Amino acid sequence: MADLRVTLAGLKYANPVIVGAGPTSKDADICREAVENGAAGVVAKTVSSEPAKVPKPCMQDFKGKYFLNTELWSEYSVEYWVEKEYKKCKFKDEPLIIGMGYVAADIEKVVPLVDKFADAYEISAHYVGRDITPMLETLAAAKKHTKKPVFMKISPGIPDISETARILEEHGADGLVAMNSYGPCLSIDIETGMPYMGSNTGYGWLSGPAIKPIMLRHVFELAKGVKNIPVFAVGGISTGKDVVEAFMAGASAVQVCTQGIIEGPKAYGRIVKELNEWMDSHGYENLDQIKGLTIKKTKERVKANYETNIPELKDGCIGCGICVKVCPYHAIKLEDKKPIFNKELCFGCGVCTSQCPKNVLDIIRY
Repeated sequence: MADLRVTLAGLKYANPVIVGAGPTSKDADICREAVENGAAGVVAKTVSSEPAKVPKPCMQDFKGKYFLNTELWSEYSVEYWVEKEYKKCKFKDEPLIIGMGYVAADIEKVVPLVDKFADAYEISAHYVGRDITPMLETLAAAKKHTKKPVFMKISPGIPDISETARILEEHGADGLVAMNSYGPCLSIDIETGMPYMGSNTGYGWLSGPAIKPIMLRHVFELAKGVKNIPVFAVGGISTGKDVVEAFMAGASAVQVCTQGIIEGPKAYGRIVKELNEWMDSHGYENLDQIKGLTIKKTKERVKANYETNIPELKDGCIGCGICVKVCPYHAIKLEDKKPIFNKELCFGCGVCTSQCPKNVLDIIRY
């Protein structure tokens, strides 16, 4: 069994799967239930100087393809959290990260009230402008009132991800979190003509599997930009293999939210189990062995590859013919229920490898 323990800014976790701030950490009971079911810890739902007024309906799952929400910060006041929730959030002795936002004035109010309960903080500024001064102001406000680690959450859309990472680390951030949900987005119920979300515009924010490639790019760029601080990956983590991808991109831990909503708290333990099985099957003893692997590999890539690589057929083909149907270059035909590639027509695009149900088509990736 692989060693899945991780340590981030002094916080020690039994595994890298942490509950992200949101409906899955909306109160103490659900935080404890998550850890009881395999999560290593939680980020308690973001609080601000005033409770949120959430437009409803506020969540819609589109059959696992993507997820829209108009969720905001906690509908409970910070005073309510202090009186009723924070002291009950821990199931064992796992770290408790308190989410908070959004501008410096909010942070100035919140931190002194909650500091005795927090092991660390996650600050969400939801800022995407070119001048990151508002993010630096929230960071400075937190640092003024606490000696505990402060993690800055990044929104998709900032123009220079690696440079932002460098500046935040330089100004004292103890870690980075990538990323907030993506948006605004729109989806329409065609039976009524109305948007699914109850916001004034009908817009919502995208999460779930659809945003994983965007998240991975942010983690990849942030991890390349920092020197000594960790990066949390959050956005589209729903399987153990997703965790592997995040670590290869440079993450030090992951956060799960949408999958916990869709599947319930058993999602966390399942993801940990799948991660452990993958690590064992590939001969890895700990997560440091895969962390940042893609950063190292791409540094060796001196230029893009323009050569045509013909897919190779491994054992296990069932002769289903899917590769023939999906090939846009008509370069594959079946002979004796085995795919044969026309080297003159094959473009080396790789789509057949992604559609093979048995994963027996392989293509060289430089």
